[in-house]
Amino acid sequence: MMHLRCNAPGCGTTLELHVHALACPKCGDLLEVVMERPQREPCDLKKIWRERRASHRVLDQSGIWRFRELLPFDYADSDVVTLFEGNVALVRGFKSADWAGVTDLRFKHLGWNPTGSFKDLGMTAAITEARFTGAKTVACASTGNTAASLAAYAARGGIQARVYLPAGQASANKLAQALDFGAEVVQVAGSFDQALDTLLAQSEADLQFLNSINPFRIEGQKTAMLELLEQLEWNVPDYLVVPGGNLGNSSSFGKAFRELKEFGFIEHVPRLVIVQAAGANPLAQMWRSGSGELWPVTSPETVATAIRIGNPRSWRKALQAIHYTNGVVMDVTDAEIGEAKAVIGRDGIGCEPASATTLAGIRKLAAAGEMDRDARIVAVLTGHALKDTDYIIHSQEQRAGSV
Repeated sequence: MMHLRCNAPGCGTTLELHVHALACPKCGDLLEVVMERPQREPCDLKKIWRERRASHRVLDQSGIWRFRELLPFDYADSDVVTLFEGNVALVRGFKSADWAGVTDLRFKHLGWNPTGSFKDLGMTAAITEARFTGAKTVACASTGNTAASLAAYAARGGIQARVYLPAGQASANKLAQALDFGAEVVQVAGSFDQALDTLLAQSEADLQFLNSINPFRIEGQKTAMLELLEQLEWNVPDYLVVPGGNLGNSSSFGKAFRELKEFGFIEHVPRLVIVQAAGANPLAQMWRSGSGELWPVTSPETVATAIRIGNPRSWRKALQAIHYTNGVVMDVTDAEIGEAKAVIGRDGIGCEPASATTLAGIRKLAAAGEMDRDARIVAVLTGHALKDTDYIIHSQEQRAGSV
């Protein structure tokens, strides 16, 4: 039977699936959903999932809920809060590959979701669960993308939304989305980490927290890898490269690969590469040092505001994913991020700055001989180019001024 389980090694505390909890009551570590092996065989489910793309049923039109056999799904159709998220493109990066020194590079652009970021994949699952369990208000701390997504899905589900933002640090584009969707905005002095601490200190009985520490967020986000592998006809790439912020995406992708291999959908997994910004790189520092503990960056600073996070709460889960996939953690400078973002734009694709860490990381690994030039590489783009238009305009003005 599906249930929640503590993620900490040696603990293993279990809870019922629909008990709203973010942390283990015994050790305080994060929880995760434990899935049952599907009753149908992988070959049958692959066929069903593909056929659902031609269905007019609301659940089947969502790129998340059409994979419901691998989700904690025991809802009625009417319970599900969806904006038809998912089903986003996998697109080749021709100029990007040349620039990075590789031959086979594709971008999985999760920024082409309803509110412009990957957050929608997890939010449809988290808001559905919140409404199912009677939440009156949902809240998150955010650098902007989570706020926009939570506000949209809460509005769709008829639930009040509250977002905690680091004052003056969120992109105006993202703030505008949260306001447009009717969220209550609380600005907190300091970084995202202070905003999250402020949120977690709230004690309202009917308030549910929907940051990526929420295990249902992780379940929705993991479906990006099911969709990716379906697009690749279940041929596993050599590398999957992802930006590293609060590390919920890295955690969810690792969980997806673990379950897919365990349940017989794939025989091996790709190597996961987590790329952080050099000014907000606690996991990369930990990786290089060989330490078993993460030391937060107290004053994170990077132009990639979506990953300007110094104390990522999902670091243990992300580290487990890295070890499971024989992956690597690295960082890139703001200058490298800016250069990579410009190249992605010239490919006609576009992304927000945080997404461009992936291409910058690929180039760095290839130049160092740590990534085979002919490897099959998928880079995840997490946010739309219009998420931070000030950055684009400012960077273009700087380039023009330097000519």
